[in-house]
Amino acid sequence: MMSYPINPTGAKLLAERDAAPVRNELREAAQQFEAILLRQMLASARSTDFGGNDLFGGEGEATFREMRDARFAELTAQSGQLGFATAIENQLARFLPQDDN
Repeated sequence: MMSYPINPTGAKLLAERDAAPVRNELREAAQQFEAILLRQMLASARSTDFGGNDLFGGEGEATFREMRDARFAELTAQSGQLGFATAIENQLARFLPQDDN
């Protein structure tokens, strides 16, 4: 595995950056994490086999199901209905610089 050195040239401390874009990035990352969590939950629930025979089977159905679950997870995370992303964002926002306004 090849590692590359970090070049801090041009890097600014978080306090020197505008907090609004950072907060937006944090919100987006929290929503993406919630979507990943939901996809994992759906995959785990779907892995349960009750012994029933599917009318349509095969790789195509499994791929479609994964795509449908991924989209459902993204939409649910964006809507904020479960609140995971909001909770994550609020917890991590404590580490952002505070606005003096």
